Amino acid sequence: MEKEILVSNVDKEMKIALEKYEEPKDIKRVLSGMRPTGKIHLGNYLGALKTWLELQDKAECFFFIADWHAITTSYHDTKDLADNTLEMMADWVAAGLDPEKSVLFVQSSVKEHAELHLLLSMITPVRWLERNPTYKEMMENLKDRELATYGFLGYPVLQTADIVLYKADTVPVGIDQIPHLELSREIARRFNRFFGKLFPEPRPYLSEAPKLPGLDGRKMSKSYGNCIYLADTEEEVNKKVMSMVTDPSRVRKTDPGHPEICSVFAYHKIFTPLDKTKELEEACKKGEIGCVQCKKELAKNLNNFLVPIREKRQSLLSNPSKLIEVFSEGSKKAREVAKKTMEEVRNAINFLKV
Repeated sequence: MEKEILVSNVDKEMKIALEKYEEPKDIKRVLSGMRPTGKIHLGNYLGALKTWLELQDKAECFFFIADWHAITTSYHDTKDLADNTLEMMADWVAAGLDPEKSVLFVQSSVKEHAELHLLLSMITPVRWLERNPTYKEMMENLKDRELATYGFLGYPVLQTADIVLYKADTVPVGIDQIPHLELSREIARRFNRFFGKLFPEPRPYLSEAPKLPGLDGRKMSKSYGNCIYLADTEEEVNKKVMSMVTDPSRVRKTDPGHPEICSVFAYHKIFTPLDKTKELEEACKKGEIGCVQCKKELAKNLNNFLVPIREKRQSLLSNPSKLIEVFSEGSKKAREVAKKTMEEVRNAINFLKV
């Protein structure tokens, strides 16, 4: 990972955290989660799920659907929360997360998250939360809703509780989450200093996920409406690929192309076999292939990738009670670990048992 390039695009807090980053070597227990805000798109898959799939074969993994976190910014409208949670369950399992290898659970089903959040909030200085760069950024960008709530300000404390409740030593994160995890480390250190060394300091695990642009060339985001979803049908994928922004300098098919600036080629590098990708690259540069033909090749390869996920997803959603049972069993396993940790926390703080 080329830190020099990445650092120029992030603020001071992130730069400091990145300079401290070292890839974990002895990964034992992993924890990560996602907010259920809708169907998972290819950017989510490459940025998180793909890394999770790799880690579940290397370590003990806990992956949770962060439904409490989902309402820190969307508290005003929760009508789709249950449906989005079910959709995420299907996406995860269809993409390859295995309940036999990983503990898959729902955050709100493990109430110990809330208790530990409360206790950690007692020791976390407000100034630590106010310096969170994402807090400042979202307060600026999401002016259509009231974000001056404790839930929003304090969500890094809940995030810390999520992690240390399972004594996870490693947390796979995107680069924008590095400052959040550094804050979690600070909170864990502060707790350990007051009450004894109970929690390991969680380490970030940065994936080498390629950046996948949206259909319009911007960052792939649900809010931009420029996503390709794991749930998309073959027809939807075909239509979306044909609408993708390509090299703006090509007016005619015979004009030399610049695949390095083309969104379609960014997808080819991930979803098209290497030999075919090189062939398309050379043909594009020489003006021997048009964008339509190039897009048709991409649509075919994207659908080849999505077919098994799509089919398994449909099968899972045809029997939602069985899918819910998978996460119910995972939540039971998570509660067993969480209850043990909270007993240690209460003893460390010296609560009287009554």
